[in-house]
Amino acid sequence: MGAGGTRLLDSTVEALILDLLEWLAEGERSYEDVMEAWRTSCPKLPVWEDALDRELVIRGASDGRRVVRITEAGRALLERGRLRTGTLRG
Repeated sequence: MGAGGTRLLDSTVEALILDLLEWLAEGERSYEDVMEAWRTSCPKLPVWEDALDRELVIRGASDGRRVVRITEAGRALLERGRLRTGTLRG
């Protein structure tokens, strides 16, 4: 894949990360729900892995269950993405 294809893939992953953050901004989700919805075996779409590596999301525990939450860094990226696309919500 050439440079143009790489940029397209990068922008696709970035858009999907924003979708993940938007979903998590609605409230914490169980780790199992996140894995069911966002984990992929496709190495070209590492949405969950990238969000975790970039500390946009955090895993934790709440009432004895595993949960995933958006971090402040994730909220900041989400807000910048909303400003860039003009989709201000929440």
